[in-house]
Amino acid sequence: MNKNALVIGASGGIAKVLIEKLVNTGEYETVYTVSRSAPDSILQGQQHESFDTVSEADVDDYVSKLKRSGVTLDYVVCATGILHTSGEMTLKPEKRLEDMNEEQFAEYFRVNTVLPAIWLKKLVKVVNKSGATIIFFSARVGSITDNSLGGWYGYRASKAALNMLVKTAAIEYRRRLPNTVLVCYHPGTVNTSLSKPFQTNVKQGKLFSPDFTCESLLKISSGLPVEQSPYYLDWAGEKIPW
Repeated sequence: MNKNALVIGASGGIAKVLIEKLVNTGEYETVYTVSRSAPDSILQGQQHESFDTVSEADVDDYVSKLKRSGVTLDYVVCATGILHTSGEMTLKPEKRLEDMNEEQFAEYFRVNTVLPAIWLKKLVKVVNKSGATIIFFSARVGSITDNSLGGWYGYRASKAALNMLVKTAAIEYRRRLPNTVLVCYHPGTVNTSLSKPFQTNVKQGKLFSPDFTCESLLKISSGLPVEQSPYYLDWAGEKIPW
């Protein structure tokens, strides 16, 4: 077997379900998971570490440790993202220009763009050269072409920047790790804490369970031709215009 998977942002609602599914496939020797907070439980076949996943030094330490242990990764999912928060820092999607502020923009980009960029950079050390798939959770609202509603300035911009990072990195990965598939994945509106405040506006039948979107992801991401990488796909496997 000897295949390994990694889930970044393991404490999220979708990620928890995804980890369980990856473990249960029996396809992976180890499912490595990382997040800032420790999970409630660890599954057999799961190996977890908690650290600041947006700290370049911490990420480098972790990836270097994997490399020293001879670990290569075949399947990576970066399931991180932020849309709204409350408490010490309140994030709320902007409805108009006057709602934008520097602090909120910085946080959107720190989590939605800088974090994935750091992992894109560090993963080259441990990606299986024979073939690997790396998936980043994006969003349809990150599409520059598919934007007719406006609003959500910081979230849209940070996801659009993520898409551009992946699209640009795919050019370099094609040269350095030519058997790697890169994917930006839109999971749809999923019944998690991220979408809670906005679920009343979701069309009937379009609020998905974490189980559904994880099953969709696993089905869609298997067998993607490397020649067409990178991909920007939704939960139904349909291409989204960049």
